[in-house]
Amino acid sequence: MPSRISPTQVAADPQMWNRMLTLHAHVETRLATALQRRHGLGLSEYRALVFLDEAPDNELRMQDLAAKLGLNQSSVTRLVTRLNAADLTYRDLCPDDKRGVYTVLTDTGRTRYQEAVPTYESTLTEALAEAAESDPAIAAILTTARKPTPAQANP
Repeated sequence: MPSRISPTQVAADPQMWNRMLTLHAHVETRLATALQRRHGLGLSEYRALVFLDEAPDNELRMQDLAAKLGLNQSSVTRLVTRLNAADLTYRDLCPDDKRGVYTVLTDTGRTRYQEAVPTYESTLTEALAEAAESDPAIAAILTTARKPTPAQANP
């Protein structure tokens, strides 16, 4: 049975959500700027490289990549076109289903991704620290979110 939500919590939720949206916007802007300036990558491009690097055989079907990125088919097609033009990925047909198209990470793409990881990670940490310093409520949210889950604490 769901716990009862107090009227005080209901009233506080929009303010909390707005803080989270502000945090998200701040972090995304910082990440996008750093990745573009230092590595010539947009944030969605970087994230596509992350998912491809993590995927078996460094390849994903276009619709799977779209789902992981939260993009529609048209947007992921434009994204992959940019990645292909930069020689970071290439397209490959599915051997079982000629209608299926894979996006595959190239060696150049892997190198660019590996070069960008430290920028992404340090910028993320800096942006979160800035947000925490400017808003004690964000600091509390981040402290809670960073606590390991029981599964992480007892591997």
